[in-house]
Amino acid sequence: MAEHDMLLSPAGVEALRTALTRARFTSNGIADRLGPQATGGVARNDYRAALRATEERDPLGTLIRVFICDQTEAEETVAAALAPLDLAEALAGGLVERHGDGLRAGVDLEPYGDDWWVLADVPASARPGRPLHAEHVLGIGGATQTLIGATVRRPVDTALDLGTGSGVQALHLATHARSVTATDVSARALRFAATTAALNGQSWELLRGDMVAPVAGRRFDLVVSNPPFVVGPGTTTHVYRDSGRVGDAIGSELAAAAPDLLTEGGTMQYLANWVHVAGEEWDERVTGWFAGTGLDAWVIQREVADPMAYVNLWLTDVGESADPQRMAAWLDWFDAHKVEAIGFGIVSLRRGGHADPVVRVEDLRQRVEPPLGDQVGAWFDRQDFLRVRDTAGLLAERYRAADGLQLRQEATMGEDGWAVDRQVLAAPRGLRWTEEIDPLVLALVGGADGRLPLGDQLALLAAAHDVAVDELAEAAGPIVAHLVERGFIEPVAD
Repeated sequence: MAEHDMLLSPAGVEALRTALTRARFTSNGIADRLGPQATGGVARNDYRAALRATEERDPLGTLIRVFICDQTEAEETVAAALAPLDLAEALAGGLVERHGDGLRAGVDLEPYGDDWWVLADVPASARPGRPLHAEHVLGIGGATQTLIGATVRRPVDTALDLGTGSGVQALHLATHARSVTATDVSARALRFAATTAALNGQSWELLRGDMVAPVAGRRFDLVVSNPPFVVGPGTTTHVYRDSGRVGDAIGSELAAAAPDLLTEGGTMQYLANWVHVAGEEWDERVTGWFAGTGLDAWVIQREVADPMAYVNLWLTDVGESADPQRMAAWLDWFDAHKVEAIGFGIVSLRRGGHADPVVRVEDLRQRVEPPLGDQVGAWFDRQDFLRVRDTAGLLAERYRAADGLQLRQEATMGEDGWAVDRQVLAAPRGLRWTEEIDPLVLALVGGADGRLPLGDQLALLAAAHDVAVDELAEAAGPIVAHLVERGFIEPVAD
């Protein structure tokens, strides 16, 4: 995409960066100016303390009032805060707009990270009653943050952001990818993304088209996507939300496209919604997306919503919560397709070149310790470890229990004292797995101190319990593989 396809001219972007940097309109600069109380209030959309802290209307105070607190300020004050950016160009590019007797924000200009800025449309919640543009460009919301945290952050040569929107995923990709390509079906979104890239001194290849169409025939080491995943009858009113596909088809479509998008060893991660249909298992439905792809897959369901709550959420998101006909039509579609609930989660795929890919689809609605991307990368690493080892190979390794691993016991007091009813392993960090275990597993994990090969440990257990070593080893193989996959025990490198 050409340089001039931005909200501002290249010189205007440079001038805006100068103004923002000079005023310290950054996350840290704003926090220093406002203090913790006012900063906390802003996070709750309570701007009273922030407005008191910016009454001087110096450049930083003015920028906070306009772009953080959504205030209308005098034209000359805003012009001074944006200088050296010419006010006429700021108005023409939609950065600010006339309102009443002054100027207010025309876009959402959000300081992000230590020294980044992201440009997007002003959210519906900030301008009640104002209809959203059909090509409304989202800022940094909950789904955006979920994907940012879930992405595997390892150095790669090539990275692709499908459906880039404001460009926030591409910003992060550029920190660990030699080159970044980003696509979007919306020319308007690409203007915002191009401006975000230039404002942050980054350079991406920007291509217009629907999802993977603009990059047909090309492969990437890492692909991420926060697509328009909302489930419904296939009607498109807002491109950030509606894919035009019926039901949850966008999720399966991305899965089918992944093999041809990825280099050998490449990873693709995207957010998706999927339907829970009456009489069907949701995990079997999602597992079917990956049949024949040859990809390792790990799908984590993070949330589940009932249809009413789901429709309310997405109608409110575009300012249509008061439209009973729209709500009724959407809910009728869910009823007609026997949709009982809608799941939300993260799909992580890897092109490992194996004839027997590993596919796991599971509900992990317990608390996940960030960053999830580290956990996803480690999970794929553990699959590599397990794939090349049979039972004998697993037993030849030395293991240690994961740091901080906990054993939780439930016991009942009887005539002879406490009788243990249930024992559970719990990982205090990462994905916080829990697993009910039997005495054999307890003994294996308890003895995993990294000193002895597991086979030797089993020989000691067999002697202590007067059982055949081969019999115990056969039973232990699948157990060990499961404990490794879950990260309860870790192989010790020689």
